[in-house]
Amino acid sequence: MSISVYFTGFTMGLSLIVAIGAQNAFVLRQGVRNEHVFAICLACALSDALLIVVGITSFRQIAAVLPWLDALMRYGGAIFLMWYGARSLRSALRSSGALAVGEVGASSLRKALLTCLALTWLNPHVYLDTVVLLGTISTGFPGLEASFAAGAVTASFLFFFSLGYGATKLRPIFANPAAWRVLEGLVAVTMWLIAFKLLGGL
Repeated sequence: MSISVYFTGFTMGLSLIVAIGAQNAFVLRQGVRNEHVFAICLACALSDALLIVVGITSFRQIAAVLPWLDALMRYGGAIFLMWYGARSLRSALRSSGALAVGEVGASSLRKALLTCLALTWLNPHVYLDTVVLLGTISTGFPGLEASFAAGAVTASFLFFFSLGYGATKLRPIFANPAAWRVLEGLVAVTMWLIAFKLLGGL
C-alpha cells in the first residue's frame, strides 16, 4: 500500500463528503435525537464504501451499459427529497411537545434505516461524488487504486461516526423545542435546494 496515495484518497473523500447534504442532515438529526446512531452511521459508511469501490473498479463499464441511469436517479431523487423536505417542514410546525429531544425511540430502527438508505441511494449527488469523481481521480494512480479506495473509505467511516456521535453532544441545546424547529426547518430547506439543483432549477 502506498501511504501517500492512501492519504490522497482520504483527503479527497473527506473534502467531498463534508458538504451539507440530505444524508448528512439526516445523520445530524438522528445524532441529536440519539436514535439508532450506530446503525445509521454504519449504513451510511458502508454505502459510501460500496459506491467508492464500484466507482474505482467499474464506473466506465456501468455508464456505457446503462446510459439512462443518470436521468432516472436525478428525477427519482428529486421527488424523494421534495417529499422528505415537506415532511421535515411539517415536523418543524408541529406542537412543541412533539419536538422534545427526550422523545427517543419515536421511529423504529427499520424506518430509520430505510429513510437513511433512500436518502443515500436515491441522491444522484452521492453517485457523482463517490462513483464519478473519486472513480475518475483514482485513474491517476494506476496500480495503486486499492490504496486510494482505502483512504476514501476511511474518510467516510471517520466522518459519519464523528458527525453522528458528535451531534449527541448537542442534546442539551435541542432540549429547547424552538431549536428543534430550526433544525427541522434547515433540513427541509436543504432537501429542497438539493432537489431543485437536481432538476436544474438553480
